[in-house]
Amino acid sequence: MSLVVNMASESDVSVQGHGVHTAYVELATALERRDDVSVVRGRYGERVDCGVYHLHTLGTRVWRKLLDPRAPTVVSAHVVPDSLVGSLRGARWWRPAARLYMRWFYRRADTVLAVSGTVARALESELGVDPDRIEVLYNTIDMAAYRTTTQDRIAARRELGFRDDAFVVLGVGQVQPRKRVDLVDRLAREHPEMTFVWVGGIPFKHLGADYGAMRSLMDDAPDNLVFTDMLPHPEVRRYLQAADVFCLPAEQENHPMCILEAAGVGLPVVARDIPEYDDTFGDDVLRCRDETFGEALVHLREDETAYRTWAERSRRIADRFDSAAAAERLVGIYRELVAARVARSEAGPHRRDGGGRSARRQRRPATLNR
Repeated sequence: MSLVVNMASESDVSVQGHGVHTAYVELATALERRDDVSVVRGRYGERVDCGVYHLHTLGTRVWRKLLDPRAPTVVSAHVVPDSLVGSLRGARWWRPAARLYMRWFYRRADTVLAVSGTVARALESELGVDPDRIEVLYNTIDMAAYRTTTQDRIAARRELGFRDDAFVVLGVGQVQPRKRVDLVDRLAREHPEMTFVWVGGIPFKHLGADYGAMRSLMDDAPDNLVFTDMLPHPEVRRYLQAADVFCLPAEQENHPMCILEAAGVGLPVVARDIPEYDDTFGDDVLRCRDETFGEALVHLREDETAYRTWAERSRRIADRFDSAAAAERLVGIYRELVAARVARSEAGPHRRDGGGRSARRQRRPATLNR
């Protein structure tokens, strides 16, 4: 019998220009390809007749699903308190309140899916989530949709107006201090021989951190740095296909979808050396500090052997984080939750834990095959 899953991300009815929405769409689409799961998307502010709820956002529109005792709830933890600082205005001041809210929300779930080992540790140590309820399930994408041929690349560059000999360095994400777009601006000024493109804007407008400074940075960019503002996802893919290198200097990330997309295209990835990447990308991305990003880009531009080596490393990322494997494991998690609930129901009255949800099974192995 097909298992009905109500999967919801409030980005459906609000801002979509961020990685949480992409992660939600990719996972829902991967599940919809299977014949043993029926996915009901959205239906915000209401309960749904389903076997499992799977939530990707933490807003009030999904409260009725979170609190519905008729079906177990899975929550994907894309955001932890540290994700807010440098993203939204005044986050350092209201972070404690956000922490309390996240603690309440995540602890209500039967299973919390951490998108990286770093997130799993934050869930347990900072937010007090029972480790037996935490699973690490990395973000994934349909890598086949990003495979790029030479002809695809030529067509994309022609469509977007890049010269044949241009060395295009691409970044993707919201324009905010946490992403360190200021460093991209500096790199563009120091390397006029390269073309820099940042695909993204400020979707939350004046709610964004340092909105005025970020707006000025976009308006005063050098000639070899282009900000596209927010784009539909198919257009983002065209920029990836047209680029030579992907660069993400962000100071805090969990498991960014944009790196997965760049890897799917086959681009070498240059990223900041942060601990969040230790258990995800490891040495398959060229990890840098502020002072070494420029050196890394020059190295890739001038050394064809190095370029091919790092492109091959990206293909390893693509092999590791394809959505089909994640969907397979996720269905197993769903079915285990449903089976546990049926067993408890047949056993009669049972103990409830302090969060109001039923105590459940031992924690399973935490990672996809690597």
